[in-house]
Amino acid sequence: MSGPVKEDVLAALSGITDPAKGKDIVSAGMVSGLVVKNGAVGFALEVDPARGAALEPLRKAAEDAVKGLDGVTSVTAVLTAHSSEPGAAPQAVAPKGPPPNLGLAKEGDKPIPTSKDTGPIDGIARIIAVGSGKGGVGKSTVSANIALALAAQGKKVGLLDADVYGPSQPRMLGVSGRPSTPDGKTILPLRNYGVTVMSMGFMLEDDQSVVWRGPMLMSALQQMLRQVQWGKLDYLIVDLPPGTGDVQLTLSQKTQVDGAIIVSTPQDVALIDAKKAIDMFSKLKVPLLGMIENMSTYVCPNCDHEAHIFGHGGAKDEAEKLGIPFLGEIPLDIDIRLSSDGGTPIVVSKPKSPQAARFREIAASLIDATSTVPA
Repeated sequence: MSGPVKEDVLAALSGITDPAKGKDIVSAGMVSGLVVKNGAVGFALEVDPARGAALEPLRKAAEDAVKGLDGVTSVTAVLTAHSSEPGAAPQAVAPKGPPPNLGLAKEGDKPIPTSKDTGPIDGIARIIAVGSGKGGVGKSTVSANIALALAAQGKKVGLLDADVYGPSQPRMLGVSGRPSTPDGKTILPLRNYGVTVMSMGFMLEDDQSVVWRGPMLMSALQQMLRQVQWGKLDYLIVDLPPGTGDVQLTLSQKTQVDGAIIVSTPQDVALIDAKKAIDMFSKLKVPLLGMIENMSTYVCPNCDHEAHIFGHGGAKDEAEKLGIPFLGEIPLDIDIRLSSDGGTPIVVSKPKSPQAARFREIAASLIDATSTVPA
């Protein structure tokens, strides 16, 4: 028997009515981040934070409605809330017109000026950069789950996908549509799972490339930092591209970065490049908050045999040699991969899992490490 498709799930959810709005939760626009894969269903209900606790029965009713569909093997339904506090980032609506003019139209154009080119960003208490020496080590997966883990601990969090050439956060966070702009300059970001998100991926088609030189790249980054209405944030997590290039240099020189995290796999080739990223942040005088070893170990789901496919402990040993904190190990795990590909990262899709617990522990360490930074 084949499993349900998204249309089946939406039809089931259309039978659930929010009494306060007098309409079903689908037409009310409350359903977001819907993922249906191999019988597993996940989605979020976007609600007013003031009604969060009172809407648990609504969440349960929605979950039960989907569980009743043929072919459904599991359902994960979560409540997420937009902040209603003054200064909070607004929810963006996909605009009817063209997107904001982010970046430059062609090489040789003059950069679009921003209101302030250097220094702290109004409303953002702390900026944490997540970097890696090379690609393919899971940096974006780690960035997304750390952002969600911080939000789950009551922090106001933004996530800037600064990997301009290979943006992946829209897919990972289940966010689609384009940011809107009220005046052609100010950019209203998107939001999901309680995290405010901005990415070049919102401006592009899935198969569209970005072919830019350094000045164009730096202009786009400046706009995503300073022309986006981030609102009041405790943390802005910046998912950097791999390597030690223009984006890293611009971020460090044009803003006040309160700390950097380096993600690496345990293998020697990855660690060689990770040390270069660490050296770069040291030269730029950005505090190093620590290293994370991703894909640290693999446990077979059938026989529980543990294998170290990429080695084990290399990042921890390197952190000790360099005298920087080791923040933890993340396993090579199919649930982490499927959750990220499906737009519901493991911290959201399986919040009680051991994998999600690893990210929550890392988030707690970051809160402790940055507690002396003025809010």
